[in-house]
Amino acid sequence: MKAIFKYKPGVGAEVREAPIPSPGPSEVLVKVKATTICGTDVHIYTWDEWSQSRIKPPMIFGHEFAGEVVEVGKNVKTIKPGDWVSAETHIACGHCYQCRTGNKHLCENVKILGVDINGAFAEYVKIPEENAWKNDVSLPPEIAAMQEPFGNAVHATLIEDVTAKSVSVFGAGPIGIMSAMVARAAGASLVVIVEPEEARRNLAKKVGFEHVINPIETDPVEYILDHTSGLGVEVFLEMSGAQKAIEQGLRSTRKGGRVSFLGIPKGHITLNFAEDVVFRGVKMYGINGRKMFETWYKVKALLDSGLVDLKPLITHKFSFDDIDKAMELLINKKAGKIVLYPQKIEED
Repeated sequence: MKAIFKYKPGVGAEVREAPIPSPGPSEVLVKVKATTICGTDVHIYTWDEWSQSRIKPPMIFGHEFAGEVVEVGKNVKTIKPGDWVSAETHIACGHCYQCRTGNKHLCENVKILGVDINGAFAEYVKIPEENAWKNDVSLPPEIAAMQEPFGNAVHATLIEDVTAKSVSVFGAGPIGIMSAMVARAAGASLVVIVEPEEARRNLAKKVGFEHVINPIETDPVEYILDHTSGLGVEVFLEMSGAQKAIEQGLRSTRKGGRVSFLGIPKGHITLNFAEDVVFRGVKMYGINGRKMFETWYKVKALLDSGLVDLKPLITHKFSFDDIDKAMELLINKKAGKIVLYPQKIEED
């Protein structure tokens, strides 16, 4: 089969042939129909500090996908050949303290598809039966592949109620915009998006958001205070991992507000912890993946109802052979969500 490898340390990726994997007794083999590129994949491609400490080449990366089940292991009960599936990509051990207390998404021994084991940038991928999420055949494969990152947005946004509340989103990458869409669908009274990159701001405006500001030109703290009677937003969704965004986001969150941190900083950050956290009395959540599998049911409900439409977030479609072109766009922040297909496609 064709697959995209992180074949050796360093920047880049290689398209190579690989054996089709054989599913184990409790695994299913999926023929990949579509994949989408995650920020984690960009980290692996650029071979940053995190990747150097975590990734062990050679390996196939990628983890957001949808496809058709073509083979199942002998112990598989709930999935059959012909089923259309996506995957929860955090493979939990099932026996650690976190798994046994309802927190599989925080498994002590987690293995992540496309990070710790071979992933989905391939014509075929094998996954545990438990991690297979059945899709309705009417769900387009591109949208089905985006459910995994969409789940991050759902988890971050809805970990507490946002109905009739004011919300700020710092960082308008695909998950940031998804989070804003979830907040809007859940009845947020105000959504302010803060993003320095023009292409991302334009995409946020394209999907219908009015309050989209460039923090280089407009002070986001002043803007948010002006639009919240001087109080600040009730919910701050941090999707960038940037030092300045975290500082400004906290200072524009009202006392007693809530913060969800999903963005990953490149290194250590510093805060005026007393003024911006303790004396402000904010409640802070670190968001790691999706709740297994509570978040997936929320994802399905939002998509089935039409309350959230992810299609406008797709800005480019490429075949596996064009991985370098796709990564260049993402590295330069000139794209929204990019779909990769195993086969050659006709350009839109």
